[in-house]
Amino acid sequence: MKLFATLAIAAATLAGTAAIAAPAPADVYVAVPAAPSTKTGFITRSTAWRLQGQAFVAGHAPERPAILCELVVRQIGAVSSFTVAGKPYDADQLAKCNAKARKA
Repeated sequence: MKLFATLAIAAATLAGTAAIAAPAPADVYVAVPAAPSTKTGFITRSTAWRLQGQAFVAGHAPERPAILCELVVRQIGAVSSFTVAGKPYDADQLAKCNAKARKA
């Protein structure tokens, strides 16, 4: 009986550790174009972006988020939102990023 209790505690501990170690589902970049895009995907340096609904999404990227946002707006024009790991850019960050947008 004591062995069973010890195994149950060990299993619960390992299950909690696995949940902590798993990557967060929000660990992606999301860019919503300010105007509809005709593109279904594009590449910024070494990061592939694909259209999902009305937003472009990408996984991990080697660039810093601010640089990545600037690379995105050079491809698709201004964005109405840019999210990094589930956290949206604030108005100042978005304005700085959109200043690098390609001209229509």
